[in-house]
Amino acid sequence: MNYIIRPMEKKDIVQVYEIEKSIFSIPWSVNSFIEASENENNIYLVCVEDDEVTGYCGLWTVLGEGNITNIAVSGKHRGKGYGRALLKELENRGLEKKVVKFFLEVRQSNIIAKNLYISLGYKDIGIRKNFYERPTEDAVIMIKE
Repeated sequence: MNYIIRPMEKKDIVQVYEIEKSIFSIPWSVNSFIEASENENNIYLVCVEDDEVTGYCGLWTVLGEGNITNIAVSGKHRGKGYGRALLKELENRGLEKKVVKFFLEVRQSNIIAKNLYISLGYKDIGIRKNFYERPTEDAVIMIKE
């Protein structure tokens, strides 16, 4: 695999949005990605291979805490380690911004994602009831300190 992970740029948003729409029942809008990626407190990264965005992730930082807002890998690129690589790079860049706690929510049924997070040191700290829509499902809240 010959890929790079770099900050999300405006030129990436179309491909990011296509991945977003293909995965999530209530996708973020193009404007949401533009605004989030341009906020200096946030970290938004893309994984790119041969000029194709294969995945992306985002982190909002506030006072030493980071909320991982999204992490996604396109269907045809799953199982290649991109999600793990994105998350590790996101954490490294968060640490540079003095983030000491990382939080995320994940669908209770998303076993593959939960296993990835656990393998990287995240711990289950609670449930957000009916957090997700279409279909309605609880979110598992996870933290890494």
